[in-house]
Amino acid sequence: MSQDVPPLGQVVATELKPSTPHQFHFWTARDAPMGIGAIVRVEHAGRVVFGVVTDGVAYSDLATPMHAVIGADGDPVAAGLEPSERVEIRLFTASVLRQMPEEPLQPVPLGPVWLASDQDVALALRMDAYTAGDRPTGIPVGLYAAGGLESPVYLDCDFLLGPEAAHLNITGVSGLATKTSAVEFMLGSIFGTFPRHKGSVAALCFNVKGPDLCFLDQPGALSDEDRRQYARLGLRPEPFEDVHYYAPFKPDGVNLNTLRTHEALAANTQPLVWGLREVLDYAEVVLNRDDVDAKADAFIDFLAERVVGREYQDDMLRGKPFLVQSFADLEVFFRAIFDFMEVLGKGGEVWKTHHLATIRKVRNRLSNISTRSKGLVTDDGVAQDLPWGAFADRSVHVVDVAGLDPLAQDLVFARVVSKLREHLERRDLGVDHVVVFVDELNKYAPADGAETYVRKMLLDLSERGRYLGLVLFAAQQFRSQVQRRVVGNAGTAVFGRMDMDELAMPAYATLSPAIKIKLATLPKGELMVRHPHFTQPIFVRFPRPAVLGGREGIERFPPGPELPFAGAVARQLRRLDRRIAPSAVEALLEGRREDDVRRALSATRRERPADPLAFFSACLGRRVNGEVVGPRRGVPAVKHGDDGYGI
Repeated sequence: MSQDVPPLGQVVATELKPSTPHQFHFWTARDAPMGIGAIVRVEHAGRVVFGVVTDGVAYSDLATPMHAVIGADGDPVAAGLEPSERVEIRLFTASVLRQMPEEPLQPVPLGPVWLASDQDVALALRMDAYTAGDRPTGIPVGLYAAGGLESPVYLDCDFLLGPEAAHLNITGVSGLATKTSAVEFMLGSIFGTFPRHKGSVAALCFNVKGPDLCFLDQPGALSDEDRRQYARLGLRPEPFEDVHYYAPFKPDGVNLNTLRTHEALAANTQPLVWGLREVLDYAEVVLNRDDVDAKADAFIDFLAERVVGREYQDDMLRGKPFLVQSFADLEVFFRAIFDFMEVLGKGGEVWKTHHLATIRKVRNRLSNISTRSKGLVTDDGVAQDLPWGAFADRSVHVVDVAGLDPLAQDLVFARVVSKLREHLERRDLGVDHVVVFVDELNKYAPADGAETYVRKMLLDLSERGRYLGLVLFAAQQFRSQVQRRVVGNAGTAVFGRMDMDELAMPAYATLSPAIKIKLATLPKGELMVRHPHFTQPIFVRFPRPAVLGGREGIERFPPGPELPFAGAVARQLRRLDRRIAPSAVEALLEGRREDDVRRALSATRRERPADPLAFFSACLGRRVNGEVVGPRRGVPAVKHGDDGYGI
């Protein structure tokens, strides 16, 4: 394993700075291209050691700074005029990545030091175990670069997507750490290189901030350097091909609550609307836990198991059975209970073991859900959901919750992830692995505060999701403020530019001061990666994602204006058939109830008929015009004296 180039340094060991099996020191010439994060190789007497530079110092032969002052007679200008130039030593500290042979484990020998080549990087990071052979499992994460050398770095998909380990966590300050860009690049890398023998993979992303993930299907502008890096990594710089967007409505029920409302982007943007059945299963998320106790939980379970979605017969309430499928139907059911209890008078305070006060409490909480989450939750019970059971390989599904209030966001997170888990357990989702991306993890899984349903769900996903193929990709600004078990279960950790206050936390005590300084000054597009195969963190660079960024996307595809009710309905129908004239829709809606229009529009979107306008009109039904009552005919007016009684 000899090198064609001369070594750049030499291992040195003293009594105060000895070589150990996990750390060594070496010196280089003053102009050697050596820096923090560089991977080096030591070879001596049949043993090869790979290490990564974690610190460095420089000093001369001066005993104290006073000797330098005396030598220059106290004049800084004369400091460079000495008869002979002082000797300067550059001493670097490196942490061991790998020793070959690995047994017996010995201190690093006093041998020459080279910068690592491509082959050396693969051996040092143990990538040879999963990038070679007939069935490689490497996923490109970026390029390691040092001293003019550049090498691809790969992650093991068995430790990124399971089953050995799983999950990816990204930390960095807002705006400079390129967290979203790193996730977009990683998803593109996974889709491009995930081995076929490992099955199929899809991604589900929650867009929680503005337009961050709204343009994954649009190509972005790449520089020649970006394209060169893609070629070096063996990737094709292309946007995602199979992307589906889902967004709830605004409170009017017809305008989508998303920034992706440009006409050119309407083809793959669908509404997300849930009814009573979808919400009741996750009542724990949307109800106030301080106000809903075990008694209320028991009554909610009674509703879910015996009333909602099936015929419920109770002769005491009314003769015909109840069929509760919407919030409106549920209100009728509650009204029947209250009317029955009023008939009983003061003696009637319990109905089927449930106290009247508990029933009123649950009714008040449930009846307010459709109001508080208006646009996401509908009163009529007609749901428009994600395509459960029809996820395609290499497809991306983006749920835009940026415009929702925190309560509705929690409901979306809880229900979507729970449904993913259910379908993966039954193996009927359509794919074998699903990557779930959640940004702002500080908000949804904080280290402190009350226990919430969403935090418990994310913790369960991080601890047990990999066995099902459910993988969490999460990002946050402050890793130390996220629930420790959530980030601790992430097999791969990525760090962008960090805040010095965050780096001062105890969680980063294992990093050297030089590594912390480099993390605090990282440029955009450079990351520090920790992976189970890497015994030490590694710095890599990644190219710009091949998709349109949020800011550029808003400029190229400005959101459409919020239209009046009739205009918004016409826009929804024109997405199904461009030949539909807005004036025809407006004429059809004249005098119609908005709730009826929403139901007809929902049915038309769901069925996608050949003639959308005719189907929509049929769903609306015949318009009932008011009848004008004219004067009565056939019976003459009665006159006095004509009735036979003289009146």
